[in-house]
Amino acid sequence: MTRDDADWWRQAVVYQVYPRSFADANADGIGDLRGIRSRVPYLRRLGVDAVWLSPFYPSALADGGYDVDDYRDVDPRLGTLDDFDDLVAELHASGIRIIVDIVPNHTSNRHAWFVEALASPRGSAARNRYIFRDGLGEGRTLPPADWTSAFGGPAWEPVGDGQWYLHYFATEQPDLNWDNREVRDDFLTTLRFWSDRGVDGFRIDVAHGLAKRLDDELPDQAALDALPRDGGHPLWDRDEVHEIYAAWRAVFDSYSPPRTAVAEAWVDTPRRPRYASREGLGQAFNFDLLEAPFDAGAFRRIVDANLALASESGSSTTWVLSNHDVVRHATRYGLPEPVDPREKHGAAWLLSGGVHPVLDADGGLRRARAATLFMLGLPGSAYLYQGEELGLHEVADIPPIERQDPAYFRNPGVDVGRDGCRVPIPWRSDGTSFGFGSDGSHLPQPAWFAELSVEAQQDAPDSTLALYRRALELRRDLQGSERLAWSPTEHDDVVRFRRDGGWEVVINFGAASVPLPAGEVLVASGPLPDGLLPAETAAWLRVTSAP
Repeated sequence: MTRDDADWWRQAVVYQVYPRSFADANADGIGDLRGIRSRVPYLRRLGVDAVWLSPFYPSALADGGYDVDDYRDVDPRLGTLDDFDDLVAELHASGIRIIVDIVPNHTSNRHAWFVEALASPRGSAARNRYIFRDGLGEGRTLPPADWTSAFGGPAWEPVGDGQWYLHYFATEQPDLNWDNREVRDDFLTTLRFWSDRGVDGFRIDVAHGLAKRLDDELPDQAALDALPRDGGHPLWDRDEVHEIYAAWRAVFDSYSPPRTAVAEAWVDTPRRPRYASREGLGQAFNFDLLEAPFDAGAFRRIVDANLALASESGSSTTWVLSNHDVVRHATRYGLPEPVDPREKHGAAWLLSGGVHPVLDADGGLRRARAATLFMLGLPGSAYLYQGEELGLHEVADIPPIERQDPAYFRNPGVDVGRDGCRVPIPWRSDGTSFGFGSDGSHLPQPAWFAELSVEAQQDAPDSTLALYRRALELRRDLQGSERLAWSPTEHDDVVRFRRDGGWEVVINFGAASVPLPAGEVLVASGPLPDGLLPAETAAWLRVTSAP
């Protein structure tokens, strides 16, 4: 893979770094850019093609950095623009590309634009950059509608002069008005700013939410929820959003090689290809495996559906099992009750702080290793989340006083929040923060991190870290076209497919061992005794016979 390869992203392995929880170089308990740079050799040995940086911009951290004060600077707690340039240079020298998060649906309430809006009168150009509406009732003291934000509580906030602003997420995250030409032009400037600094691609937060159409009379929450998301919904997945991304594509294509982009678009599956089209962002996240149970039929249906969608858009599909917003998949697969990976509702183990002994930790990790090996064998790009290569579970027992996620505070007793997957990862088996830094970490780490640290696993041939390293090495060597062919099996719980070059992936979702297909074992998610593929185990094989 060379730096001028325009198609590098199509089957890339992308490693998500949550900067505040990856590595701390200045001993303040918060991860930073110099800390990430110090771990580039680790990322190179892991074998990833690109790093995706979650937001590193100036922020009050009302929503983990997704409340952005300035889109063209670095949070001083994380470093400087020079530190960013040094990180880009270090990654590129190691053959690793860099993708950065862009958060275009909303700014923070500390952004210069919003500060100006609050200081400006009703109907001003400054307020027109956001979505302000007059309140209802006498004195305009009632919100324009009874809408609820994603984090709980009202989605409209008063500013004291009879007007209210829309914030679909936290109060500190006012939604931008993308009908405003100044907003559109400013983000084009931001895309060029980071592209000029060597950024290879962008991950677009809430990509389906930018275009909005709010009539004079707004529907209530029940009516809003009942409206179909077919291109005409007032808030979500409106057809006009693709006009915005067509302009972004023109910016991306002005660089050589073109800059890439991937949409975080939680949309109905048939509508996903528009975000992934060559005229738009070029790729869209596929969260279907992330939301699926550990089940043979579900996995196969999802693969078929998403390869078909990729063919329709001309893009490649994406695969992801964990990220900074969801329960880690080793834990999801170990809980007896379903867990909505986005809302984190319904899991007594999580909401109780992990005190109920219902987590099958060993089984969850076994299934996670098998699912990951299956995923890495698929055509398309794969997104990994920091720490999953260590087999980390969700950290459930974070004391309330230590929690940071607004979802937890706005939905007490209902939503445990996302802090459990954002705890700083362990590098060493001892120390005040397991090697994250030299003076503690901003979220508490559990004692069991010691046995899962990089230090504990790096020389252990059967460790989860060793499994990831071996799989990524093979994937790079074996990767061919973006096709697969299903191979027949005699068991409903077994899924098997072949890739170009004569290698196969086989996974046993069932509870009993089955015969292992003939071939040279290249890598397996667990032991393969007596020519068998045990329950909840996957393997890659080199084969020569026809499927």
